[in-house]
Amino acid sequence: MLTLPHIENLFAHHGAAYYGGEAISQTEHALQCAQLAEQAGESEAVIVAALLHDVGHLMLAESITTDMRHQEVAANALAPLFDEDVTAPVRLHVAAKRYLGAIEPAYLDTLSPASVQSLALQGGIFTPGQAETFAAHPHALAAVRLRRYDDLAKVVGLDTPPLGHYMEMARRCLRAA
Repeated sequence: MLTLPHIENLFAHHGAAYYGGEAISQTEHALQCAQLAEQAGESEAVIVAALLHDVGHLMLAESITTDMRHQEVAANALAPLFDEDVTAPVRLHVAAKRYLGAIEPAYLDTLSPASVQSLALQGGIFTPGQAETFAAHPHALAAVRLRRYDDLAKVVGLDTPPLGHYMEMARRCLRAA
């Protein structure tokens, strides 16, 4: 079972790996994403979701040419620890990219080459019906905001608060015992 110490250990042992085809590490990406959410005034649950949205990558030996559904792995592993306010945006952040591609054609021009490649692996943009179904989800808006932070969180050398800052938020967001 995933625990907060295990999450910290995942970042310590696997977070230095590069994030997909980007020029930053998994940990740098996670911290930047959380920082963007925090700067936007998001709830602690969304900030924690931003931090942990790609923890599935750290849990999987994932190939660049295979979509291992890291979002599902992460959300399922996080579900015993956190409520839907954290896990749903994690689970939906890939769907949010597919949704944004469907409703905002110019969105696709903002994606990095690695993100364009992963979009193709993840099923491409949604059909109108799929977009409508996604938009009806109660956590769709949070997932879209998380997606936008995710897309921006790729800045080489950006200063961020340390992991511990966000792990304290994660502790406060844990399910009641």
